[in-house]
Amino acid sequence: MEVYLDNSATTRVRQEVMDEVTDVNINCYGNPSSIHRMGLKTEKRIEEARKYVAKIINAKTDEIFFTGGGTESNNIALLGHLYGIEGKNNVVTTSIEHPSVYNVLKHFKDNVEIRYLKTDNFGRVNLEQLEDLIDENTLLVSIMHVNNELGIVQNLSEICKITKNKNKNTKIHVDAVQSYGKIKIDTNKIPADTISFSSHKIHGPKGVGGLFIRSGVKINPIIFGGGQEKNIRPGTENTPGIVGFGKACQLVYENFEEETTKLRNLKNLYAKRLTEEIKDTKINSTLSDDGAPHILNVSFKNVRGEVLVHFLEMKGVYVSTGSACSSRSKSNRILEAIQLDQDYVDGTIRISLGHFNNEDEVEYVVESIKQSVEEIRKIMKL
Repeated sequence: MEVYLDNSATTRVRQEVMDEVTDVNINCYGNPSSIHRMGLKTEKRIEEARKYVAKIINAKTDEIFFTGGGTESNNIALLGHLYGIEGKNNVVTTSIEHPSVYNVLKHFKDNVEIRYLKTDNFGRVNLEQLEDLIDENTLLVSIMHVNNELGIVQNLSEICKITKNKNKNTKIHVDAVQSYGKIKIDTNKIPADTISFSSHKIHGPKGVGGLFIRSGVKINPIIFGGGQEKNIRPGTENTPGIVGFGKACQLVYENFEEETTKLRNLKNLYAKRLTEEIKDTKINSTLSDDGAPHILNVSFKNVRGEVLVHFLEMKGVYVSTGSACSSRSKSNRILEAIQLDQDYVDGTIRISLGHFNNEDEVEYVVESIKQSVEEIRKIMKL
């Protein structure tokens, strides 16, 4: 039996999406910038996809810009907000951001003060501290909606309210790569200026993402070319990827409640079974509504996470030790930020769920983890 539980790293593309991608490659291959019929036909497919991408966050279609993925979206937003800025300025963020935000901001540390918010043991930001850190020189607040390792859901409404009340000129960027399509986001209720998201986290193709830029918000372009995507992300559009992304969004939009309920039930079932059947197990993800429905971070005492991943791999169960983008790092700043007990840090894995997972897999997965943990603990005692 094979069970893929690393959906926060990437997802298997749904067949309906593949059908659209194949159709575009075969029948709609014209350059969307061309003025002939094939070009116009291709452009129409892109604009149809843009409508579905916008629907997920209740945005206007002209506020959606296609990119090469979530990392590129974060870079375009942050660099676009910050390049060319001079003077005594600061940015407020957290130490649990994805590398595509965390490392970009580190790049500016010599000319912009980076202020880091503290988090609790689940990764929730301290809202009182947020208010204290924002001042008249705060250019940007950048906080991810759902942490990719812990699954905590930040209170965007309060974060935006506090930010704009303290400094109406402060821009707000939200990395929504892990929440897009899994948690309701309404851009009419949450006044973020930019929001990033990605196709391959919701069973769409890899190599395509999106960036929401609120109407009236100006960011400096960091890529220069032929003017596609209103100069925000020039270059010939990845039409098959974009159309596939649009189809994935359509499927999410039409089955949102059903899918998220299924994922949350599975997550809670895994947490219950693992803590009941394996001693010295700690759940690092909140199981309440302020936790993402698809991410379960769990630690086992006296176990090495990377060893456990390979033990499970041999049984056909695929999990991770955390973000694929940081998998080779010697330390985990996310677990350090939540001050996880050192006895459990090394034995941490992430189970992340997707459309293709179901309750029939739970028995096999839990038994595989139980057997593997017991074997590793015996080895480590030798």
